[in-house]
Amino acid sequence: MTKPTNSAREIVADVAAGRTSAAETAKAALARIETAKALKAVVTIDPERTLADAAAVDACLRAGETMPLAGVPVIVKDNIWVGGWRVTQGSRLFCDFIAPCDAIAIERLRKAGAVVVGIGATSEFACKGVTTSQLFGPTRHPLDPALTPGGSSGGPAAAVAAGLVPLAIGTDAGGSSRRPPAHVGVAGFKPSYGAIPYGPGFAEPFFGLSVIAPIASDAADIALAFETMVGADPRDPNSAVVAQQAKDIGGQRIAFSPRLGLDVAIDDVVANGLASAVDRLSAAGLRIAQRDPVWPAGATEDAFMPLQHAGLAALYGDTFRKDPTVFDPDVAKQIERGLSWSGADVAGALLASTAVANAFAAFFTEVDLLLTPTVPCVAWPLKQLGPDMIGGKAASPRAHAVFTPFVNHARLPAISIPCGTDRRGLPFGLQIIAARGQDRSLLTAAQEIEAIVRA
Repeated sequence: MTKPTNSAREIVADVAAGRTSAAETAKAALARIETAKALKAVVTIDPERTLADAAAVDACLRAGETMPLAGVPVIVKDNIWVGGWRVTQGSRLFCDFIAPCDAIAIERLRKAGAVVVGIGATSEFACKGVTTSQLFGPTRHPLDPALTPGGSSGGPAAAVAAGLVPLAIGTDAGGSSRRPPAHVGVAGFKPSYGAIPYGPGFAEPFFGLSVIAPIASDAADIALAFETMVGADPRDPNSAVVAQQAKDIGGQRIAFSPRLGLDVAIDDVVANGLASAVDRLSAAGLRIAQRDPVWPAGATEDAFMPLQHAGLAALYGDTFRKDPTVFDPDVAKQIERGLSWSGADVAGALLASTAVANAFAAFFTEVDLLLTPTVPCVAWPLKQLGPDMIGGKAASPRAHAVFTPFVNHARLPAISIPCGTDRRGLPFGLQIIAARGQDRSLLTAAQEIEAIVRA
């Protein structure tokens, strides 16, 4: 597959200058999607609607409008409403669902001139660390079709990595739009909770965790997309204002935590790659100190899982009791587990979530940026929930996800940028985390860090 030569920024410049049009750009993206069907990154297209939307953008430009994303083709994850499009959550329960309106973020993207060219694959209800569903099958890794890109935003991440589009929109409730980008070699940003309004859309099984998350080849394109979507909206009571001014990276206190202060395994190639990247950043003049957050006793992802399981059970438990076979077997197990949790179990998970948020809040009173791994390993075989081994030790099915969920529970912004590859060329990522509301400072720092790491 050949990547498009243009970034989102370049497309905007070319369309605005009349060197190309939104319609021509959309046609080229649709052609790339057609040639990449085997990847199963894009599960729904509507060429007639896409080309009509692109023509409307061109008409607006001719009328003198300024559109910050004019003509940029976008893939939207299959759990975010795009008005008039089929959006399924990767579930047979919603196989014929047509979204009645745009989510606020998509409404803002389209008003800015972005053109939706397809819907990107997700695991069912975005509740797995790989991207596969009974509706569409598995999404494949762009560098090796025998491997998974991870999940649950594997379709959007793979679409960007394969060069089908320069920009995709995912969701992130535990790392779903940071880990897949890390595995395929692109950038993925989880904003502060509420920075980008959420919904209208499907009821979420996650309690106050999921965010709209842009994915792109680099942090600059992510920053461009973020600025079109950010800002409180009365339709989302959880939407919030973020800091307007970005801090200069030169004055920021930067910490590096090789394992996020957790007793978890990590492959040597990832650990060594991150250490080398941090050395390059230090050599470039950034002041970085090794320092771990201090977590409350029992702080593991397992402590939070009753929230996801109970959320799924609340939404789909009645359907599960009637016919569990309509669900992905792995999701069905989560629903079944959710039906068994007690109220005290769920309350305990909420308390654990709050404790982690408090620990991170304390940490960011003394630190401005935190560098960590995004993933402890590279991509693994397509049919497995996770790799068999990490760091020379037998790995549980969620051991690949250890470095991202705490950020969601603390409602912090975090971005994954490409950091290196193993000997087979399989990528891994560097995660950069900031205090809640410091999204713009984080994105500014990420662009500078990215330039050094990629040099």
